[in-house]
Amino acid sequence: MEAIKKNPKIRIGQSEVQAVRSMTERLSDLDDDFGGRYARPMAAAFLINTVTPYLNAESSSETLDSMLSAAAFLCYLTGWMAVDEGAHGRAQQYYVKALELAGAGGDHNTYCHVLRGMSVQAANLGHGSPAARLANAAAEAAPESTPRMRAFMAGQQAHSYALANEKANALNSLREAERAVNQAESRPGTFGGFSSATLAYATAEVRYALGDVKGSVASLRDHFPLRDSTDSKRSEIKFSALLAQRQLEIGYLEAACETWGFVLDAHPNIHSGRIDELVAKIAPLLRPYRSNAMARDIYDRSREVA
Repeated sequence: MEAIKKNPKIRIGQSEVQAVRSMTERLSDLDDDFGGRYARPMAAAFLINTVTPYLNAESSSETLDSMLSAAAFLCYLTGWMAVDEGAHGRAQQYYVKALELAGAGGDHNTYCHVLRGMSVQAANLGHGSPAARLANAAAEAAPESTPRMRAFMAGQQAHSYALANEKANALNSLREAERAVNQAESRPGTFGGFSSATLAYATAEVRYALGDVKGSVASLRDHFPLRDSTDSKRSEIKFSALLAQRQLEIGYLEAACETWGFVLDAHPNIHSGRIDELVAKIAPLLRPYRSNAMARDIYDRSREVA
């Protein structure tokens, strides 16, 4: 890395490509464990200080394509971190650059990952039709036909269709994701994994978007026992916060308070704008229930945290 800074035209090979891929995996682990606000500055610094000089270095055409691919996935991951921060405009800039790099390197797999990530962002912001268009584009661009990749794409299509009020398409995509998960034999990878736990969460989101709040709570409760070591701490906190909101929505006050208690215990260890937003909603939601001792305790704790 020091040599590259002194001489950007130094020749690089596959060892530098592997270094970028390994660093991307480590940054992904930091993002999962501590949140996007913690990890994104490190990812951005690595992009600027190391990966950009690598892209300008001399190399074979094969090495350049590999480096473009590695840089594209790192840009995608950095955009994913920016979404977690709540910096949606910045995330879109990273995503667009990731598409450019993946296209230049001929990496169709990363290209469709980025499109799916853009669909997830749109869905989280409540934009159902754009989310569906992006999810469909991602599925059409996907070069792999493995069961797990089909599930990865179909699960996002199902959620997007549900948000766009396309119930039949949503349920069809959800069934496709379920069939694909049942056919999958390999373990989920670091990136692009879709497991039985993920399917339960996707089912919860589809049900909620279609107005079945009670069914969504049941699916979220199914999700947690299915989690394994590939699932991030951040997603556990996020999904727990969503579960608590929906438990309250169907009248399960004390169950919601118990779930929120876990969220508040875990919150100090995560640096996530998305989770901060979910925690900020606790006090307004519990304000009408302060006559209940358990609700009052969670209300007070959430105000202190916020």
